[in-house]
Amino acid sequence: MTLVKSSSGIRGTLGGKVGEGFSPIDIIKFSAGYISWMKKKYKKKKKYVIILGIDGRITSYLFQDFLIITFRTLGVDVINIGLSTTPTVGIAIINEKADGGVMLTASHNPKNWNGLKMFNSYGEFLSEEDFKKLFDITKKENFRFYSYKKLGNLFYKKNYIQKHIEKILALPIIDINIIKKAKFKIVIDGINSTGGIAVPILLKNLGVHVIEMHCNPHGDFIHNPEPIKKNLKEICNKVPKIKANFGISVDPDVDRVVFICENGDFFGEEYTLVSIADYILSNKLGPVVTTLSSSHALKDLAIKKGVPYYSTSVGEVHVIKKMKEVHAVIGGEGNGGIIYPELRYGRDALVGIALFLTQVAKLSNISLSKLKKKYSNYFMSKKKIRFSSHDKIKTLLKIIIKKYKGTKMNFNDGIKIHLLNNEWIHIRKSNTENIIRIHTESFSKKRADLLAKKIVYEVQKL
Repeated sequence: MTLVKSSSGIRGTLGGKVGEGFSPIDIIKFSAGYISWMKKKYKKKKKYVIILGIDGRITSYLFQDFLIITFRTLGVDVINIGLSTTPTVGIAIINEKADGGVMLTASHNPKNWNGLKMFNSYGEFLSEEDFKKLFDITKKENFRFYSYKKLGNLFYKKNYIQKHIEKILALPIIDINIIKKAKFKIVIDGINSTGGIAVPILLKNLGVHVIEMHCNPHGDFIHNPEPIKKNLKEICNKVPKIKANFGISVDPDVDRVVFICENGDFFGEEYTLVSIADYILSNKLGPVVTTLSSSHALKDLAIKKGVPYYSTSVGEVHVIKKMKEVHAVIGGEGNGGIIYPELRYGRDALVGIALFLTQVAKLSNISLSKLKKKYSNYFMSKKKIRFSSHDKIKTLLKIIIKKYKGTKMNFNDGIKIHLLNNEWIHIRKSNTENIIRIHTESFSKKRADLLAKKIVYEVQKL
């Protein structure tokens, strides 16, 4: 069993002992801790209001009852928006002037996982400092529940995904008319979660001919839900077979998006951000921000455009913190997460799709395979290895530092080793799983794989 606590929220596998997996008691404890944190953060309010959304996972309907009961018995009003996306919860918090919100989701993790993503009153994830306070409060379990006279109220609000989409379509940078004129034919893989609701609604609003795959949000994921190449063979085969313009895949809570080329090639999760940043920068110049694990193709684009480029530790909260600090015009992560501050400070697959469609529609019959050739052609290798102890990770990092002594290294998030010819190796502990992530990038796939294998070999020796 696994229970992971980080700035990305709380998530874990289902079942097992309390504190070792994502159990009903853990849900109640952490949700009560969240409300206690919220009341300390926003003092002297007579009434607190939070937004609750869920993804399509099999357990989400069941677990939302624990959340509602906990929130109401702590005297908090709950606005339940039902099946939703993580960015939609952020939008709803802003619209309703709520004090916070919770999305019941385990993001890209498999269907035997679930979790809680927690927001502040700005519709953004909690900062690392606020999460530390929340965890300290939860550990003490000093919760104060209310009598029946002061129970919180429960309200239901439907169609929040549509409201979210309307907000996106109102952005000046989204050209609805030009997208409609393009008459796109697009395949969608909704992974049987809420992307199967949200993405078709968005595309139909844009006049797209939609072919749906796995868009029934019953939560029984047909394949591993992380939107990476090895998990998307079916849509890669379908796009050229039916002569679609391209394909779209999202993760279960719709904060990451990837694209499939017209010939079935994977456009690449790293190039989601690169291509959208290209479109944003063609309209407005300004700084761009991403993570240390993201492709240097974005850095090359920033240099070409003559704008500042910044990289942070992996994690949405780190990217957003830096974006605010430098007034970035676009940011995100190389996993397909787009943060467009004109809408909201948070990853949002739906705004990413709308921006990408506008870009492609304006390129006059250019295909995605040709579009990708505009950008630096790097190859990445992404490995992950489950670890048994923190001590072994420390030992590994010491070995790697010694092995690559004399090269430029960055220690802000694990170790990033900068080699010649824009090659690099990044080794870090995952924020969301008990694994070590090893990302490498080079000018060839063979070379990127070789760099990763060298690190894997050191891990296996341990």
